[in-house]
Amino acid sequence: MKKKLVSVLLASALVASCLAGCGNSGSDAAADNSAAADTSTEAEGEAETEQIGAQITVDESATDNVTVEGEFSDADITVFIYAQDHEKAVYQSLIDKFTESTGAKVTFEVTTADEYGQKILAYKAAGDMPDIFYVGPDTVAANVDDGYVLPLDEYVPEATINDLWPAITSAYRYDGKQAGSGPIYCLPKDLSTFAFAYNKTLFDEAGVEYPDPENPYTWEEFLEVCGKLTMDKDGDGEIDQWGCANALQWALDAFIYTNGGHFLSDDYTQVVIDGQKEFIDAFQYFADLTCKYGVTPTVEQDTALGGYQRWLDGQIGFYACGTWDVGAFMDKNTFPYEWGLCAWPTGSTGVSMTRNGSVGFAVSADTEYPEAAAALITLFSTDLEGQKVLCGETTGASLQIPNIMSYAKGDFKDRIADGTIPYGENVDVIFNYIEGTDKYEGLFVELTYTYNGDWWQEFLSGGYEYVLTGEKTAEQYCAEVQPAMQAALDNANEMKAAASGQ
Repeated sequence: MKKKLVSVLLASALVASCLAGCGNSGSDAAADNSAAADTSTEAEGEAETEQIGAQITVDESATDNVTVEGEFSDADITVFIYAQDHEKAVYQSLIDKFTESTGAKVTFEVTTADEYGQKILAYKAAGDMPDIFYVGPDTVAANVDDGYVLPLDEYVPEATINDLWPAITSAYRYDGKQAGSGPIYCLPKDLSTFAFAYNKTLFDEAGVEYPDPENPYTWEEFLEVCGKLTMDKDGDGEIDQWGCANALQWALDAFIYTNGGHFLSDDYTQVVIDGQKEFIDAFQYFADLTCKYGVTPTVEQDTALGGYQRWLDGQIGFYACGTWDVGAFMDKNTFPYEWGLCAWPTGSTGVSMTRNGSVGFAVSADTEYPEAAAALITLFSTDLEGQKVLCGETTGASLQIPNIMSYAKGDFKDRIADGTIPYGENVDVIFNYIEGTDKYEGLFVELTYTYNGDWWQEFLSGGYEYVLTGEKTAEQYCAEVQPAMQAALDNANEMKAAASGQ
């Protein structure tokens, strides 16, 4: 208990420091503290969309084919997650089926992505954890070392695990020293990726050809297209439509990695951005899109109205599309434009890269009902009929790519092709990032492999906005911020060593 208390106090201090260094909007704040808050990089984008989503009503018939084995009439389970309203409706439908089939009692508590971290810390401080809660890949080790999560191997058949995407099974394994091996501690909610979306309506109005998903833009080509989409539409002398909008917290990676850059050394012990040409050139290009070329909203304009809302309002040509966004983007009341998917532009590697993400369902190590809790997260994560509900085959609104590979590559894609599942054009872009091709690569960012996200928070809170305004160069900022990042990383590695008894 003493070890847990120390961990909670450290985590509480981290969240407080993250909030102090937050960006200018609520969505940016969520992005800043997500890593420290037992969520994942996925939360950074999802937080921005949590207030805006398709209103999905789940008909009872959507779960007709869902079956749950087991009788758990004595079980009383609490589930605590963050979710958008349309996600909540789908999960509630599965919970209703579970309680009906097993006799279990389930209390379903939902919060927003930006509030989740503080609330889960409160549960930890009180020593009263929910039976089921979210843990991201970047916090598996800390949660295991601190005794919060239950290993799931004896509750989930090996054959079930083997039909999940390998990236999300390895992401939730930990052997006490190294991530990626050992027991599995979470079942994935999903494997997400940040594809690039484009507004076909704006392309048509500007007479610009659609991007070719088979041949991603180079940086030069991307800038040229963005320039054609950036304009003063109402003639008042002010730009009111932009080529793209990029939130640094989760879009910068796509530019850094495609240029061969990286934040950390191969063993994740050293911050290496100071003087690193690949990183600095990519960061400067990213900033120049705003401060030099003007094809994105300025920092001030982004403060007044965030990029996501501008996208929904038809002011943005290119914007990131998380796999959870598809249901909202396909809702004409939310987004009344035609749209499709394309690749992020490529830097010196010639390969389009983006971050993959995930968050997992964990079972509390202190739960009184491990079998029932494991059965419920199996329904959420690995049950075929449950996946059909979450992925849109039975609801008509996709919230995620299926966790089950055989279904994802087969019937799921077929149902998109025949219109059963409404989806933006070029769904193969998402699969390309998940599976990897010679032109596409999705990856888990370096934050996933460090003991906590303090070093990343230092990068975000050190004044990066001055690079976006042109008041500093990327080279200057990297030199200034690296010492603080390194100190935070050193502290994290010391904490890791202490927790594992090294």
